[in-house]
Amino acid sequence: MKTPNRRQFLASGAAAGALSLSGRLQAAPSDAAAALLKGQAEHVISIWLGGGMGQIDTFDPKVKGDPKAKKPGSYYDAIDTAVDGVQVCQHLSKTAQVMDRVTAVRTVNHDVIDEHAAATNRMHTGRAISGTVTYPSLGSLIVHERGAADDNAPPYVLIGYPNVTRGPGFLGAKYGYLYLTETGRGPAGLSRPDGITDARQDRREAFLASLRKNADKTTVSKLQDYDAAIQQSLKLSGPEFNRVFQLDGEPDDLRNQYGGEFGQRCLLSRRLVQRGVRFIEVSHNLNFLNGAGWDVHNSGIVNQYKLIEELDTALATLIVDLEQKRLLDKTLIMITTEFGRPPGFDSGGGRGHQGSTFSCVLAGGGLSHCGAYGETDEMAKRIVADPVSVADLFATVCAATGVDYSKYLYAGDRPVPITDQGTPIAKLFV
Repeated sequence: MKTPNRRQFLASGAAAGALSLSGRLQAAPSDAAAALLKGQAEHVISIWLGGGMGQIDTFDPKVKGDPKAKKPGSYYDAIDTAVDGVQVCQHLSKTAQVMDRVTAVRTVNHDVIDEHAAATNRMHTGRAISGTVTYPSLGSLIVHERGAADDNAPPYVLIGYPNVTRGPGFLGAKYGYLYLTETGRGPAGLSRPDGITDARQDRREAFLASLRKNADKTTVSKLQDYDAAIQQSLKLSGPEFNRVFQLDGEPDDLRNQYGGEFGQRCLLSRRLVQRGVRFIEVSHNLNFLNGAGWDVHNSGIVNQYKLIEELDTALATLIVDLEQKRLLDKTLIMITTEFGRPPGFDSGGGRGHQGSTFSCVLAGGGLSHCGAYGETDEMAKRIVADPVSVADLFATVCAATGVDYSKYLYAGDRPVPITDQGTPIAKLFV
């Protein structure tokens, strides 16, 4: 038998290694698929609390503190809920009654510097800001994988101000959002000016069609995505889709139950679900009631309870409304914010920023809710049990909506894990 030389030995070893790795890669998909969690939700209503909702003053209450005496703790009293052993802030009294359809995830955490823009990006894209890749938002990821629930509806609607963190990133314009800033008006760019009659619009579309016919077809993906977005906008700019924004068609008593402008946004989100929109983000960083929104430094905390009560009214009504219309199991409600607040008080009696642990909320979506998941210490400052990373939270939402949270997407030729390798909260899928 001839003894192989060094080069032959290395070559044979590399070949054997490649065959072994190939076998593992081929086996991996079936193994992973068998273990994948998959829910039944068809839609997501994502409520964004810009500024940083304080977990200790809402969904993870602790012993009451005193800002004047600089005693750390909750700003409000805690109350019992429909789930034994789970308490929330006293100003969430309506939500407390439906907590059996809700899970407050109390141990969400990230290591982003406690600065609003960076943390907002993390909580929308699941990633740190990159100098080389613009990552897509969770909304864009879900519509990329699932599309619209109805061909005559946009897949993604933002009720609030546009921002790159909500956008499609490397997925392209086709997976971006339509947006509106007022519930009394339709999305920006879809409502025709008063002087544009149907006949005039038809002439414009005919002229555009003529230009397309005479132009060479492009193979540039960005231009193709942009063209697809224009086509979708033309399809949705007529009166049929825009009727969804006519909230005065809802019963007066129901509109009153939802409350003010934020509540009307939540009502509109339910109508958009019925119309076939896959993902809706509803922004609550409106600074309507306390002059500071959820960013309660200094005296901004004094009227924080008004924001909490507004959230409480809209959220509880939305849950019941969806349930009565047999849509709650098909619609996952999520509440996110960029970080939480520490238990101690600043020099003005308010609170700073805290990313080490904070609360996000899931409701409906066909999940097995338990009122609260995860445990923090006596001051809601450190995680005691069941930490949930942002990637884990995203994986949970993906799993709930039937999206494969283990797969990879591609930014050009760069593979990007869809949820940064997050793991869903398995308890919610039992």
